[in-house]
Amino acid sequence: MVVSSRYWNIWRISPTRERVGYEHCLVPTAQEFAQTQINNSQDENIQAVLLSHFHAIRSDVDIISRSHAGLCLRCYVSDTILKACQKIDTLFSGDKQFTYQDLLPFVLNDDGQTLVILDSDRRNQLILNDKGEAQTAAYKFFSIKILQTFKSDFQSSMSLDNWTYLQTKQNPELKDFLSEFGFKHLSDWALLNRARPKQLERLSVRDRHFVEVFHAVYRRDRLQQRAQGTRKCPDPSSKQLQEMLIYLLEKNVPIKSPPELMKELKQIAIQLRQYDIWSYREPLEIQDQDTGSYTIRPDLPNNSLNELDVEQREFVELLHDSLNLALTDAIKQEICDRIAGLQKSKKYAILAQEFIPGLRLYYCQGISLKDIAPQLGMTSWDQARRVLNPGELLSKVRTLTVQQLLDSILKVAEEKGLTKLPPEPNYLKTLADQIEAFADEEIFTEAAEEIRAGKNRSMDSFYAQQLRLYLEQHQLQNNKGVN
Repeated sequence: MVVSSRYWNIWRISPTRERVGYEHCLVPTAQEFAQTQINNSQDENIQAVLLSHFHAIRSDVDIISRSHAGLCLRCYVSDTILKACQKIDTLFSGDKQFTYQDLLPFVLNDDGQTLVILDSDRRNQLILNDKGEAQTAAYKFFSIKILQTFKSDFQSSMSLDNWTYLQTKQNPELKDFLSEFGFKHLSDWALLNRARPKQLERLSVRDRHFVEVFHAVYRRDRLQQRAQGTRKCPDPSSKQLQEMLIYLLEKNVPIKSPPELMKELKQIAIQLRQYDIWSYREPLEIQDQDTGSYTIRPDLPNNSLNELDVEQREFVELLHDSLNLALTDAIKQEICDRIAGLQKSKKYAILAQEFIPGLRLYYCQGISLKDIAPQLGMTSWDQARRVLNPGELLSKVRTLTVQQLLDSILKVAEEKGLTKLPPEPNYLKTLADQIEAFADEEIFTEAAEEIRAGKNRSMDSFYAQQLRLYLEQHQLQNNKGVN
């Protein structure tokens, strides 16, 4: 059995490497363990063996072997942590004031030497001293935290690479750092100001005119504001809006008033926000639909792409785009259906109008159903649960999303001659299972865990963000109708 050198080479911070700030180091202890202990194993899944040792799933594995297996896995995830920081760096516009090296101290903090195990319930990191005795670790390694939370025994779980990538993006310290540069909770004006060509390609010609005019006026003034030390993007001034209106007339896009222009710009910002949310979730790997194994994405930098690579990349992009569209449509349809169902109910018809406000309180403000009930004039937590029922809404959105995605993929497969319509039963079942697992991995597993989290839940899942975007669009449309 061939063992990858990723299991005994670690990326770690190095103050002596002034230019890059990190180094690639051989870890002899991990190398010896991987090449002797793991090579002698009958199991062909190297990672599964290491995880089984580290998570103490097998009772016959001693404490030293557990720590050595963990060291191998820490080496492995360090490579993905580094790539994740580099990927995050590329998501920002060119005028950012940091590099990916600035992100590394928050997540690449493993020394590659200290032996660490987990306690029986995987909640605490324990350091082994020279005598092989375990004691609570005062300093926590981020790589260990990734391994603590990785659930390799779930059939629809992510690969370790994708899980590492996701956890790196969600690291609280890294997110706090990035929030200073607008990565978290970007305002509409910051989104419009930093809009990139790839984003503009997805807009209509009319919407691109709005962004071009916004850049001509707002971005010009923003350069002066930054020079004066103003970090946040303020609302466009009346003078700026009037100047934009003039430019729009020159482009044959007549807008009557500044308030109307503001609404148009906010609608475009919603589109840009949708693009950004999806871009941030791109995994490092993709799952092969035939074998179920994971491979590095063909569109990552520094790879020469042949014709087959391009076709694979286009299909992966199609798959993600189709999932995004299916989710958006499913959220809209299921919310409308839920409201219609409440309106027809003799018991809850009077509360139908509170469904949207209730979702806002739950997903935008993180308020529990118990606390939502009195705010919306409901009698109890149970009534709030019956009216809002976020778990049931998620389940129905999932079912509809999977069905719509399956229909889209079948259509493409038929066009490419991969199947016929209607498809063979075995082909349909296999494809449906794969798409369901894909949708769960990308969206619904995280969304379900979020709902089950209890009081301290953090509504940061892709599903929650897309639902909030729908609520924002709904609010804007209502305001537009009122005006």
